[in-house]
Amino acid sequence: MDKKTDLKENWNLLTDKLSKQFADGDTLDVDSIIYLIGVQELGKGHQTFKKDEKINLMHIAICKLLEPYGYYEFDYFDNDGWPHYKTLTELPNLKPGEQSVLIKEAIVNYFIGLGFIN
Repeated sequence: MDKKTDLKENWNLLTDKLSKQFADGDTLDVDSIIYLIGVQELGKGHQTFKKDEKINLMHIAICKLLEPYGYYEFDYFDNDGWPHYKTLTELPNLKPGEQSVLIKEAIVNYFIGLGFIN
């Protein structure tokens, strides 16, 4: 099998599993999964977040997801326990399809690393 097929199969497996666990079977989209990763990385469990906090959660997730690719590096936790990252390398200009593949690959790798999927 090629890398593209593996990514598609792993992505479908992941979205099915997450959707059953967090969305009563409704299929979660990429943004929803990124939000869940942000909540996971914040480590404060389920709570109600304000709109700006939700955006910050998604930023945390993007940084965490792209850290293994050398774009970001964890820097510190602030006084409220929120993680902060510093930019190591600017993201390349990618076409929308390329962006989608990169983020899906990073999400799949994140959940493989957690042992959530194989």
